[in-house]
Amino acid sequence: MENKKVPVGLSNRHLHLSKEHVDKLFGKGHELTEFKALSQPGQYACEEKVDLVGPKGTIKGVRVLGPVRKETQIEISIADGYSLGIRPPVRDSGDLEGTPGVKIIGPEGEVDLEQGVIAAARHIHMHPGDAERFGVKDFQRVKVRKDGDRGTVYENVLIRVSPSYALELHLDVEEGNAASISNGDLLEMITD
Repeated sequence: MENKKVPVGLSNRHLHLSKEHVDKLFGKGHELTEFKALSQPGQYACEEKVDLVGPKGTIKGVRVLGPVRKETQIEISIADGYSLGIRPPVRDSGDLEGTPGVKIIGPEGEVDLEQGVIAAARHIHMHPGDAERFGVKDFQRVKVRKDGDRGTVYENVLIRVSPSYALELHLDVEEGNAASISNGDLLEMITD
């Protein structure tokens, strides 16, 4: 079987905001300002940053990602959760029911978010052509192997297939750092 190599994109803490929360945090009618394009088509890091406040501490300068979403979602690492005094569950994007919340402070206002903080589950974005080539389908779970001195196998990696996706494995920075992985490294997907 041919090698199924997937490029890595390491994800640092960030948040996606609803239009309602953009208005509350940055002022009514505010439009997010693109700072730089991300690897996924149509996604971008914004100039806008906010502070997250939990029961134990604050994380300042957390970057907003655009475009706006239907529901606000905050993605942090497990260590960030310790700093804030909350326990973010490992969840797939959009699976926010029963997750903790935090206070979000922007330059023009605050939002007391009741739920929406997660540690993002590992996942691979891929175009339908990639899914066909690799023999996988949307919502399938696979393993991904990293060789070398800090070799490891990541289990329960979710496949997400869409014509609007580019091929990329998303790990959070803690997972990447633990195995000496950098952005753009190629890891092997295992489907058996």
